[in-house]
Amino acid sequence: MAKEKKKKQDLKNENKNEKTSFKTPLRENVEAIVVALILALFVRTFIFQAFKIPSGSMKDTLLIGDHILVNKSIYSSPLPYLNFSIFPIKEPARKDIIVFKYPKDPNRDFIKRCIATGNDYLLIKGQEIKVNDTTLDEPYAKYEKRYLQSYQSKYWSNVYNKYNERLPEGNYFMMGDNRDNSQDSRYWGLLDHDLIKGKAFLIYLSISDDEAPLWKKIRWDRFFKKIK
Repeated sequence: MAKEKKKKQDLKNENKNEKTSFKTPLRENVEAIVVALILALFVRTFIFQAFKIPSGSMKDTLLIGDHILVNKSIYSSPLPYLNFSIFPIKEPARKDIIVFKYPKDPNRDFIKRCIATGNDYLLIKGQEIKVNDTTLDEPYAKYEKRYLQSYQSKYWSNVYNKYNERLPEGNYFMMGDNRDNSQDSRYWGLLDHDLIKGKAFLIYLSISDDEAPLWKKIRWDRFFKKIK
C-alpha cells in the first residue's frame, strides 16, 4: 500500500516537473522583456537621453541634425521626499553645454552653454564677456550678422545692468555659441537649476537637412564626437 502511494506521488511530481519545464521558456522570455523595459526606462529617466539639434543657435559646436546623448545623472538632484541622490551630485560649471526646459515654455527643450553660475559677477559688453573680472576665452563663440539686432536695442542694457551683480545661487546665465542667432539668457533671463535636464557629452549621429540623397547628408566625421 505504501509502495503504491509512493508511486502515485512520484508520478504526480514527474507530471508537475514536466508542466514547470513547459512553462519555463515562456516565463523566462516574459521576465526578460519586463526587465529590459524596466532597465530602459531607468536609463532614460536617470542616466542618458537622446536629443536632436533642431536649430543653429549652437553652431559650429552643434549643427542642425546632430543627434546627441545627454547625461542626466551628472547634475542629479535628491529624490523627492527621500533627500538623497542615486548618483553623485555635481553642479553645472561654466562652459558646460546643458539641455534644459525652456523657462518660457517648459514643454520645449533648449540647449545652450553655461556662461556664469550662481554667485558669479557677470559683465557683457559687445563681444567681451567678463566673469568675476576675468575675460572668458571663448574659441567656440561664433559671430555673424546681427540677426537679433531688434532684441539688442530693447533688452541689452537691461541685461548687463541687471547682471553686473552676483547671480543668485542656483541660477545660471546661458548663451548659444552662435551669439548673433541665439535666443538665450540675454532675452529670457536666468535658468533655474530645477529646469536642467542634463549635460550634452556626445554626438552619436549627424544628418544634415540639405536636399540631397541620404548617403550624402550623413556627416560621417561627426559620429561619436565628444561635445566640448
